[in-house]
Formats: sequence, structure tokens, C-alpha cells
Amino acid sequence: MSYELDQLYQTIILDHSRARRGETAEDVEDAGESGGVSHQFNPTCGDEITVRVTLAPGPDPTIETLEWNGEGCSISMAAASVLSEAAPGMTLGQFADLVAGFRQMLHSRGAVGGDPEVLGDAAAFAGVAKFVARVKCAMLGWVAAEDAARQAQHKLAAG
Repeated sequence: MSYELDQLYQTIILDHSRARRGETAEDVEDAGESGGVSHQFNPTCGDEITVRVTLAPGPDPTIETLEWNGEGCSISMAAASVLSEAAPGMTLGQFADLVAGFRQMLHSRGAVGGDPEVLGDAAAFAGVAKFVARVKCAMLGWVAAEDAARQAQHKLAAG
């Protein structure tokens, strides 16, 4: 990765860490009729996050909102912020593809670079893959969102 690109990615992460998108002061524990909630905790570093995903019903449900609150390092909070901007409006299939691409990038130990065309600002976390201890930090909110979306999907299917 070039120095300039590395600097840009660091700027994106710091920006999302300081001005967190999707974070709410509201209690996100209530999922409502079309939502799911997941709380995740990283015992290694103490980061924790609760994510609420609500779906817009239809033949191909889409993510209506992704809200969260949590405490943790700049990487975990920035990753949740990036996801909360990217996910709304996505179908569940598109969302699953996004999460899979992010996971593949992070678990590659730097072998798979992040494609900004596919991952958007989430590509900024490509450098995190080189630090195994930080991969869980970056994935924390994404795992919570994945679980919350699955719960919301089951609710919609149950009618």
C-alpha cells in the first residue's frame, strides 16, 4: 500500500472514530417488530457494542437502519460507524456480500487488499489485517450487525 493511500485510510478511520455515524444515545436493546439486536464483547481488549438492525419488509427485504452504541478502541468504533453508513438500503444479500468481503480482507493478514469499489470506506481497514490482535476489534460491530440482521430476517419470515 502506498504511503498516500495509507495516510488516507488512517484519516478515514480517525474521522469515523471521532464523529461516529449511526451511534445513538437511545437504548438499542428494543428491536421492535422488524428488527434484531445483538450485543458483542471482545474479552481480549474490553470493547463492546450493541447493534440494532431494522428491515424494510418486502419481497427482498432491505436494511432500513443500523444503529449502535458501544465503547472501545478507535478501530472498533470506526468500523461500526463505517458500516452504519454503508448498510442502509442494502438487500440482505448485498449486506452478506459486504460482510463477507470485509471478513475476507481482515482474515487475509494483508494478502487481500480492500477494494474501495466493493467495500467503500471499509477498505480503509485493510492495514488492520496485518495485526491479528486488532482483527477482532474491526469485526466486532460487523459480527453484531450480521447477527442482528439474521434475527430481523427470522422475525419477518415468522410474520
